[in-house]
Order: sequence, then C-alpha cells, then structure tokens
Amino acid sequence: MYDKHLKTFIQVADSGSFSKAADHLYVTPTALIKQINLLEEELGVPLFHRTPRGITLTKAGQSIYHDAKYIIQYSQDALGRARQTMLSDEVRKTVRVGMSLITPTRFLIDLWPKIVELVPDIKIQMVPFENTPENAREILMNLGQNIDVVAGIFDDLVLKIRKCSGLVLSQEPICCAVSIHHPLAAKKKLQVKDLHGETLMLLERGKYIYIDALRDYLWQKHPKIRITDFSFYQASVFNQCENSNHILMAMPYWEGVHPLIKVLPVEWDYVIPFGLLHSPEPTDTIRRFLWAVGQTQGLEENE
Repeated sequence: MYDKHLKTFIQVADSGSFSKAADHLYVTPTALIKQINLLEEELGVPLFHRTPRGITLTKAGQSIYHDAKYIIQYSQDALGRARQTMLSDEVRKTVRVGMSLITPTRFLIDLWPKIVELVPDIKIQMVPFENTPENAREILMNLGQNIDVVAGIFDDLVLKIRKCSGLVLSQEPICCAVSIHHPLAAKKKLQVKDLHGETLMLLERGKYIYIDALRDYLWQKHPKIRITDFSFYQASVFNQCENSNHILMAMPYWEGVHPLIKVLPVEWDYVIPFGLLHSPEPTDTIRRFLWAVGQTQGLEENE
C-alpha cells in the first residue's frame, strides 16, 4: 500500500549512515544506496545531503521523514482493519454447533452435502462442551454468544425455562435403554408389560411436558413399573443404568453413547420433539442455516 523503499529511507535517516543502515537491513551498502536513489528519482526531490563526513536529511527529506512514518503506520492500520473485516465476515458466516456426549451432531454431518448446496457460503464449526447441568443452562440461555445451535429434545416448557427458541425437525419416539447384559436386551422391541417389575429411570417431573405425560400414563395404567427419578442426562446416568440393571428412558440417537447400553423401541405412542435449539433472535447466517436444514427435512416453514 506504500512504496517499500520508504522503510529503507527511514532506517537510513535513523542510522545516519548508509553502511549502518545496510547492516541493520542485512543488505549491501551498494544495494541500499540504489534503493534510495530510486526513491529520490520517483519523488523528484533529494532526500539526503551526502558529504565525506556522512549524510544529513535535506529539508524535503525532513518533511518526508515525518510523513513517511505516518504513511506506513496508516497503511498498516488500514491493512489490519481490512483483514479484521475479512475475519469478521468469515466469523459471521460460521455456525457454531455445540456437541457433547448426548448431543447428536451426526445427523448434521449426514445432511451437510445438501445444506451446503442451499447455503454454500456458510461454514460449520463443532464446539465440544461437557454435558453438565450448569453448562447446559448457561449455553441454552446464551445461544449466539459462544455456541449458536444445539441439537436435542425440547418442548415449549424447555424453551420457556431456557429462554431460547427451537426448530422442530422430527417427533422422536421415546425409547428405553438397557444394559447389554439385561434379559430384555435380547428383544428387538419392548412391550409395556415387559417393564413390569422393572425399575424405570425417568427425568424428574417438570423437565419436559412429554415425559410428564408418559409418567402419568405409567402410574395410572402400569403401576407394576417402579419409577425412579433423576435430574439430568449425563455420563453418570448411563453408568447407573448399566451398573444397576435399571431401565433408562432414552432416545434413538443415543445408541452408541455407552458401549454396554442398548437402546430399544417400545410399543407405546409417546414421542418428543427433536430439533435445533437457537437464540430467539438469530443472526441472518443462523436464520439461513436453519432454513437450509428445514429444507433438507422437507419443512415448508421454520423459524
């Protein structure tokens, strides 16, 4: 953005000698003098008084010396701002997807070829996080800051409590997870009566409307099923399921979360919405991303 010889000129002026400046710049004095001669020729004014005792700046040289420093600094700042603008544009076109042990992201990877056809300028960045109650609360209540979208189950109660919005992609059947050593693991599909005499681990009441409805149904129609509560899905819950031989309410996409756990469908009609949680005020990039995901799923309208 500026004549590179200006830096050489400044170094010569600061050194007070062609030879000293040449040493500093790791060039020969002859090459350095040639650069200064070319600069003087381009500018049309002499920059140095050359005498046997050394060199001094001419009046024109003194004027250009001060302006040259400003020109160089301004050019560097301008270039920095330009690069920052490019970086900001790239960041604005990146969707940061949160991923954890039980937060499914594989479906997005599978959909990505179709998504990129619809929004080729958008990039995706996976952001891992530890699935703890504290992290889940902070992430969902601050979507758009460090993480833009998180895949998972939700309902209106979750959206209200966590102050976020959601794009529903499907209605996922509520399943049951069992240890691979449990007798029920041999089945391909469970009947509700298969759970009689078993202990079923359910999320405590007030977390999800859909799970509360399942709980009420089991209490009323199948009192032989023992229900025990837990507060949050995390690795320890899957470990408890495997170690205690209890049955855990689960989702189909959790197959493979734990190597000793098997997820089985159940003969009941209970489902729960699955999709992408996002900020109530998504950026244009996130809106376009959600639209593209919705289109791949055949959704006519999405947030």
